[in-house]
Amino acid sequence: MTFPDPLAGPSRPPVADASDAPASAPAARWRGWPVPRGRLAWLTGVFSVMMIGVSTLFWCLLLFPLALLKLALPFAAARRRIDPVLNGIATAWISVNTAWFSRIQRAPWDVRGHAGLRYADWYLVNCNHQSWVDIFVLQGALNRRIPLLKFFLKQQLIYVPVIGLAWWALDFPFMKRHGKADLRRNPALGRQDQETARRACQKFSLVPTSVMVFAEGTRFTPAKRDAQGSPYRHLLKPKAGGLAVSLNAMGTRFRSMIDVTIAYPAAVPSFWDMACGRMGPVRVRMHQVPVPPAFCDGDYSRDKAFRTEFHHWLGRQWQAKDDEIEALMADAAATPRS
Repeated sequence: MTFPDPLAGPSRPPVADASDAPASAPAARWRGWPVPRGRLAWLTGVFSVMMIGVSTLFWCLLLFPLALLKLALPFAAARRRIDPVLNGIATAWISVNTAWFSRIQRAPWDVRGHAGLRYADWYLVNCNHQSWVDIFVLQGALNRRIPLLKFFLKQQLIYVPVIGLAWWALDFPFMKRHGKADLRRNPALGRQDQETARRACQKFSLVPTSVMVFAEGTRFTPAKRDAQGSPYRHLLKPKAGGLAVSLNAMGTRFRSMIDVTIAYPAAVPSFWDMACGRMGPVRVRMHQVPVPPAFCDGDYSRDKAFRTEFHHWLGRQWQAKDDEIEALMADAAATPRS
């Protein structure tokens, strides 16, 4: 069984390709805001957390009544009308958060590769993962360019006050993460998560949605890379299960897979760094990868040949991503600071 090379055709553009201009972003319009330092940075962080908290409560007050209405009317026809409104509320919520965080940063984010994306379509998004900040970066880079991003979340996160209920209302799928030892003792546990993902994707097929996957499964650190013997410089080994299940459940719906690479040339920021306005430069590169039709029908859990080919397909993308991060970091190091 053979599948097309996802990287066949035009190669990824050079890092400094002037023909691929950075996306315009709120930060570009508001540049000139003083960089918070010292006590001012701490106060900025406190105000940011308070502002995000108030914003979250406000938008959730609009979100929850509609979610309860959807729960009372569990029909596809009702979901097709209610889900776009719920997604619209979440999109406005993200816009407010992005506007604030963009305004307090030192420089606009360098985002490229957004041309040709459509809001009224379906996408599978795959990205490297280094920090919780990645989620805000992805939302800021893709908000209103593609439909609302829906993440696979750990089951325990449903208990996070307010935000856990918001994720539930928006149909974010909650997964029970099982260790390798548990899966060896009871392989059925893995199929439970696959079934959860499949049911979630069936809901997503009703209205345009972007399914977001962090294929590494956890945040990258050099210690984790060394512990698992990852062959990559800036990435952990990818886990193919979530991608495979998403493609199998609704692959024919996806316009493409958006392969997103995030690099933080100065240092990987924490949420507090971002809240204080000191997260440093951010570089985002996006590439639309065609979804091989054969991947929409394969059985990842039972077909060993299919699983092997899928790993090879994802591995080639991961090597290209690792090379891209290396190039972005080297380009940033060679660029004089203003």
